[in-house]
Amino acid sequence: MMLTEASVWGPVQREMAGVLAGHPGDVPGVVDQLTRLQAVLSQVPPLLEGNPLADFNRLYLTISENVLERLFAGSFADPGFVARLDVEFAGRYFDALRQWSDASVACPRSWMLLLQRIPCPGTGPTASAAAGINAHLHYDLPFALVTTLDFEGCEPVDGSDQHRDYLQINEIFAERIPGLRRGYLDRWQLLIDMMNGDLDDWWQGSAVEWTRDVAWRNTQKLWPIRHDLRAVAAEQARLDRTAEALGKLLLSPMGSLLQ
Repeated sequence: MMLTEASVWGPVQREMAGVLAGHPGDVPGVVDQLTRLQAVLSQVPPLLEGNPLADFNRLYLTISENVLERLFAGSFADPGFVARLDVEFAGRYFDALRQWSDASVACPRSWMLLLQRIPCPGTGPTASAAAGINAHLHYDLPFALVTTLDFEGCEPVDGSDQHRDYLQINEIFAERIPGLRRGYLDRWQLLIDMMNGDLDDWWQGSAVEWTRDVAWRNTQKLWPIRHDLRAVAAEQARLDRTAEALGKLLLSPMGSLLQ
């Protein structure tokens, strides 16, 4: 059952509506909008700083800030592609939040799975962040890639400048996930984490790398049918179901053992 905007966001309803009112047009705009969103999410009752969406948004903001730093540093072979992808990708996230706020049936089920937990305590921050990554990478990313590549006049070809730049973003996840993940852990979990050494970091970094590779392969599958609205809609439904099923696992007691 979907909730109305007032019942989801409570007293910060107006602030959320303001943050979600438009789409950013560049990467600094994405970082700014994620920053403003994080500030509002920290006020959402009853969980305040610990609400599930804030846990994912914090991670997303960190990754986006690092993409922006690399753009400024000239690290990418095709910065136009990376910048356009960043904007398209973030736009799908903001669209999902807007659709949820409006109680729209268009809100993807993979996102609803996480968003419907906002007013419900008990979801761990690591599981919440993982569920957000799952929805954003498994469902949103292939379609953001297709839109970006089509706009840039490129194709999803392995070994191309665009593919190498895409893979470079895996490095950002690998660099940032260990610190971000430890920020989500309780004291006893940190002790277990120390005992595991680098194993958990390797596992979660590899999981993100694998998921982003799957997204690239799904982009290649979508490419020949990208102008066929019916075929694209069928793929959207399929990928949404897949991401929803994985999200249920991540948010289940069994999934918590994988974090």
